Amino acid sequence: MARIAGVNIPTGKRVEIALTYIHGIGRTNAKKICEQVDIPRERRVFDLTEAELARIRDTIDKDYQVEGELRRELAMNVKRLMDLGCYRGLRHRRGLPVRGQRTHTNARTRKGPAKAIAGKKKTTK
Repeated sequence: MARIAGVNIPTGKRVEIALTYIHGIGRTNAKKICEQVDIPRERRVFDLTEAELARIRDTIDKDYQVEGELRRELAMNVKRLMDLGCYRGLRHRRGLPVRGQRTHTNARTRKGPAKAIAGKKKTTK
């Protein structure tokens, strides 16, 4: 397995797809990296030479913020919002949707499983 930016990328996949296994690199950035390093898009990871892998590593280290460094920056951004006490920070603190979504119904991903409310039984006639 090839190891780039501390991540083992799958060897059987095309380079362009395998690079997306690195946090912070999506399809667009993966294409750009392949173009910068002059690797054909259909090339597989197990076909890469050590020199090509080294060029990919250098390009990612030089031009992109990935993995732990990126995760740390995102966490610091959220923490900064929470410390400021701004609206977005309060929403993060309470575990509610931050970007204006409705919460009367839906929002279960952020709010977690529905909690039963005592004394709200249906009466049958």
